[in-house]
Amino acid sequence: MSQPTKPVLQAIGQASLGAVLLSTGVGHLTTKRQEFRAQVPSWLPVDVDKVVVVSGLAEVALGSALLATWRQPARRLLGRAVAGFFVGVFPGNIAQFVERRNGFGLDTDRKRALRLLGQPALVAWALAATRDRSR
Repeated sequence: MSQPTKPVLQAIGQASLGAVLLSTGVGHLTTKRQEFRAQVPSWLPVDVDKVVVVSGLAEVALGSALLATWRQPARRLLGRAVAGFFVGVFPGNIAQFVERRNGFGLDTDRKRALRLLGQPALVAWALAATRDRSR
């Protein structure tokens, strides 16, 4: 791949991830709120709806930041924050699997297990799309 192509693909990756997070965050706050409740672990001693709202606000903020932040080193630091967010919400995905909670069409153990594999991909996406290539 040529040198100019890499930054373009990286920018597309960052903008796409930003759009996904922004859309998902809005879903947390509106039409998908009930679905997201399935991912809040039952052992978490906090109001489920508050967790969904706070995580939705975090996704809106992170998505917006990804769409607005293009200069290094802020871009790289933002990518790390997004990756950290994905790691932080992973227990919710595990809880959905372990507690056999349906949501977003994840209505079998197999589907819920396959969903778990997507989280490392999101972490990698956040880091790759914001990596500082000038170093």
